[in-house]
Amino acid sequence: MGKILIAEDEQPIADLIRLSLKTAGHTCDWAPDGEAAADLLTTPAYDLVLLDVMLPRIDGFALMDYIRPLEIPVIFLTARSAVSDRVRGLRMGADDYMVKPFDVDELLARVETVLRRYHKTGETIALAGLVADPRARRVWRDGQEIALTPKEYDLLLLFLRNPNAALYRDTIYERVWGGELAYGSKTVDLHIQRLRKKVGWDGVLLAVNKVGYRLEVSP
Repeated sequence: MGKILIAEDEQPIADLIRLSLKTAGHTCDWAPDGEAAADLLTTPAYDLVLLDVMLPRIDGFALMDYIRPLEIPVIFLTARSAVSDRVRGLRMGADDYMVKPFDVDELLARVETVLRRYHKTGETIALAGLVADPRARRVWRDGQEIALTPKEYDLLLLFLRNPNAALYRDTIYERVWGGELAYGSKTVDLHIQRLRKKVGWDGVLLAVNKVGYRLEVSP
């Protein structure tokens, strides 16, 4: 079960989410505004943040700049349903985006999906011929450990956690390096070439024309 921060200014909604998560076995803290959420994020690590976009003091989009370096998964909860807002949230690094009003059972299912994706119970990830330990930041193929640089390992985890998803170069750069990818930069491509060679992902980590890259994994 996970330790979850609920950043939501509407207390009735926060109370409903907190009760549902606790019933499912999770532990929860509540922050009624962005400043309180930032303060709580300085305490021992959370496994997930449920983040309202329209928070007082510091809004959810601004708070993402603070959360991203902490490598904590985020699900946005918001009344803003415009496609542009969803795209903005996901490109900023959020793992999911739910529009209010939402069904609590669906929220619980999405929480469990994100927690499993990030293996917050400390489990290893076995996928695409590799076994990775996210907490120890180690990876093996056929029992042999593979030495990776910190950025290569961050790339590895990004693809392992998003199998069969086409990831834009801009998104990859933002999630691994932070900031915006400079026009014409080959940083992402060069690092992926090295990663592909080191871990034996030829024919597995594929280029997607005019998009970026996809880790192709059989069902």
